[in-house]
Amino acid sequence: MPPGTLPLPLNTMTLTDLIGTLAAILTTVSFLPQALHTFRTKDVKGISLGMYSAFTVGVALWLVYGLLLNAWPVVIANCVTLALASAILVMKLRYR
Repeated sequence: MPPGTLPLPLNTMTLTDLIGTLAAILTTVSFLPQALHTFRTKDVKGISLGMYSAFTVGVALWLVYGLLLNAWPVVIANCVTLALASAILVMKLRYR
């Protein structure tokens, strides 16, 4: 280490990590009200099968992308979102 510099703690989060983590949290949490409403009411008539199918595949691809990059905020957020989206998609197919 050059003279006059301080060592950074190993757990220091970069600004990029912070932005990615906040984005992951906000987008996942914003999905929860729709998921909870659908679970409670089993009302899926307002949900487009095509849109939810494409959305679920897209989330799965984001999960793979995050795994390939070892981007854990992306991985964790998309695991949660994929589980919720898949459950809603199954409900759409079952209750239509």
